[in-house]
Amino acid sequence: MDIVDNVADSIIKASTCLSQDKKNALKSAIRNETNENASWALTQILRNYEVAEKTKFPLCDDTGIPHVVIELGAEREITSELIAQINEGIYQGLNKLPARPMAVKGNDIERIEQSCGLYDNPGLMKPASFLIDNAQDPDTLNVHFLLQGGGPEIRAKTYRVYHKRSFDVVISEAIGWLEDSLKLLGCTPSIPAIGIGRTHYEASSLMLKAMIHGNLDNLANEEKYVSEKLNQSNIGPLGFGGNTTVLGTFIKIGNQRASGVRIVSVRPSCFVEPRKSTLKL
Repeated sequence: MDIVDNVADSIIKASTCLSQDKKNALKSAIRNETNENASWALTQILRNYEVAEKTKFPLCDDTGIPHVVIELGAEREITSELIAQINEGIYQGLNKLPARPMAVKGNDIERIEQSCGLYDNPGLMKPASFLIDNAQDPDTLNVHFLLQGGGPEIRAKTYRVYHKRSFDVVISEAIGWLEDSLKLLGCTPSIPAIGIGRTHYEASSLMLKAMIHGNLDNLANEEKYVSEKLNQSNIGPLGFGGNTTVLGTFIKIGNQRASGVRIVSVRPSCFVEPRKSTLKL
């Protein structure tokens, strides 16, 4: 197995192909949408998906920042060589797409100020720090890839909620954040992701894992509840109104501690997200 080539192919797949559960959800939304403009917008979005998959062209001009989550079983191991191969595969995959050049030149301050311009090479958009997670199956070694766009990052939020010993209090706060952000996002219908944990890092990690493992064909009751509430907002696809503001919601709840607060991370994904793929090694 050529790991570098397989990683590059995984990046291209994540950027150009839609998962089957999302296709199913979008087709169902088109059938059930009562707003004429919203139905038209959903149909155009589906056609764009089909063209992107057929031509291997990115689903969105904002090709995103690569995020990597590794699931590791007790009988498997990762090496520095594997990490180097994953990084090289991401570099090659972004260049083969090609991704949009977005990596900023310069030292720490110059990168913040964006005063030295951008690199022309798309592959220099380096991935975020890898997240390594335990797998129940001891023989598992899965490498998950997510391409995270800028619009949802601008509208995302990670903050504390005083839970008052009530799940309803926590999830209602998250729904309020999402409704406010979806009004400004523009790229609806969304599949929001929610992570609830003990720290900001943990909540954000859980939110990423919710995107990786979520399946619109098999939503939990609390995920359906959040989706129903957000679809009552009448934001609709591309802000045209209607009953399809979200196609579904992914939620991941982690360990909690004795405390008056829960840390909640929400991401109002745009209509091309989650852009994801998995490489099983």
